[in-house]
Amino acid sequence: MTTASQSYYYIGVDVGTGSARAALVDTDGNILSESSYATQTHRLDSDSRIFEQSTTDIWECITKSVHDVVQGSKVDPQQVKGIGFDATCSLAVTDFDGKPMSVTPEPEARWGPGERNVILWADHRAEDEAKLINKTGNMVLNYVGKTMSLEMEIPKVLWLKKHMPAETFSKCMFFDLPDYLTYRATGSLARSNCSLVCKCSYVPPGVDGSELGWQPEFFKQIGLGDMVTDDFKQLGGVPGRNGMVLTAGQPVGNGLSAAAAKEMGLEPGTAVGSALIDAYAGWVGTVAAPATNAVDESSNHPDLINSQNRLAAIAGTSTCHCVQSPDGVLVDGVWGPYKHAVFPGMWMNEGGQSSTGQLIDFVIDTHPAIARLREEAATTNRNTFNVLHDRLNDLTSQAKVPHTSYLTRDLIVYPDFHGNRSPLADSSMRGMISGLKLDRSLTDLCLRYYATLEAIALQTRHIISEMNEKGHKIDSIYMSGGHVKNAVFMQLMADICGVPVQLPFSSSASVVAGSAILGRFAAEVNDPQSVGASGQFAPKQPTNIADQETAEKASFEHKDHLWDLMIRMTKPGTFVFPTEDKKLKALFDVKYQIFRDAIVVQRKWRGMMDEVCDQ
Repeated sequence: MTTASQSYYYIGVDVGTGSARAALVDTDGNILSESSYATQTHRLDSDSRIFEQSTTDIWECITKSVHDVVQGSKVDPQQVKGIGFDATCSLAVTDFDGKPMSVTPEPEARWGPGERNVILWADHRAEDEAKLINKTGNMVLNYVGKTMSLEMEIPKVLWLKKHMPAETFSKCMFFDLPDYLTYRATGSLARSNCSLVCKCSYVPPGVDGSELGWQPEFFKQIGLGDMVTDDFKQLGGVPGRNGMVLTAGQPVGNGLSAAAAKEMGLEPGTAVGSALIDAYAGWVGTVAAPATNAVDESSNHPDLINSQNRLAAIAGTSTCHCVQSPDGVLVDGVWGPYKHAVFPGMWMNEGGQSSTGQLIDFVIDTHPAIARLREEAATTNRNTFNVLHDRLNDLTSQAKVPHTSYLTRDLIVYPDFHGNRSPLADSSMRGMISGLKLDRSLTDLCLRYYATLEAIALQTRHIISEMNEKGHKIDSIYMSGGHVKNAVFMQLMADICGVPVQLPFSSSASVVAGSAILGRFAAEVNDPQSVGASGQFAPKQPTNIADQETAEKASFEHKDHLWDLMIRMTKPGTFVFPTEDKKLKALFDVKYQIFRDAIVVQRKWRGMMDEVCDQ
């Protein structure tokens, strides 16, 4: 136990789809201060596929939130020893001086310097480019579930290559957003293995014959051959030649630059951990958590290998499903397997639903009874979800049925309103609702809302089923994100998937806490003695990561320490167990079969229409 004068603190920064936030934590993982600011997303009325943001806006929100947490906690900035970042897997574009370059086709396709320089993950403009990539049959497809998603970075880079003037395109650097944040913080162009393997078609050296990490033949095939000629300088370079690739939390550069430190109110040189995509930071911040109501106490302290049974579900606007394993498991339609995505030598798979929180909001907001719902919420001083759940409870009692899910026996929602990310990997899938009536009532809104929750849980079951069928052994879900606050939804998730669901200590803290762990890890690798590193696996000597060889050696030397920090800094959660009711299980089994049938029917109908319309 350290004295007050020896206390050290760490900051986690999380950039989600709609906000940037920071949290200051102590060595036990307690969050002492939090702050967040809304970020702006730009849409185009003329093209619903377009979602754009600005690194300038994002960075301003980050610096304000970091200032807030330091001042709000009254912690001396000299005691803040490390900072970690995570962000959505969005494409940030700058020139070689780090100045933003426009990615927007409007107004009038004025390419060049411009503040709207981020293509958000949800942006679907690169559909044709993804199709072109998927036709190549290149080996990189074996590491994205055999199908490249239009949400990934290389299809978006290829779209820009096709639309930008060649001279402008050649002046651009391309970052997955987490890597842009560490670049902005430190000035270092070092990239994270997580961003490169998950979103940038990078296959680590030694995997499947890969030599450089980047695959020259693939880039030539798709029309990005100039990047090969230039040693992939626009993507951060070739590791060991003109670039560096780090695993999660390894120290980036020399820590915070003087300029970034001044903007944040921190000390120059404060350690910066190599970043993660937000979903993977959520994995770091949840899967090592014990449970206050675990059936078997021994399961509360898994080692790194045994974490393979825990699926981290990071749920907000969309939902990501991350699971780590000691061996690479190829699951068609599920992203990965990704080697070294978090831990060196380990593999990650990532399933996902492109729209979950966004879908729930859409179903509610577009119903004719939305005004009545809001009015009732305002007049009774409740939020809209409390109104929905209270009314659903009343409807269940009035109908004299044993469970609310009996009320939606004839109302079926298929949830792919924004395409399917996993396990179909089919962006052309669309939402379906069967069982509609001429009903504008609040009751009808309640039932559509509830059926949507069921649909999202049924799709989660589909993803887990496909993962386990191919070799994973998932037996529990570790949740984080906004959906955790919805107790009805979490119980549905446990019942429909048939596994315990752990709710985190804080619904909002898991992802940002994961990033804070990365910041601490970086500080203790940098200089373990000056920051009081402790534990069986703590580094004994400072590590100066000056080249790729040192980075790779150090990543394996220190991986057990990262896991130890996760164990020590992740607060206990609480399990929600599946309801023990055979009839309810049978009901959900039938609903799952109907869910699977909806996929077959939609694809059959689309094929019939294609046959007629594409002649």
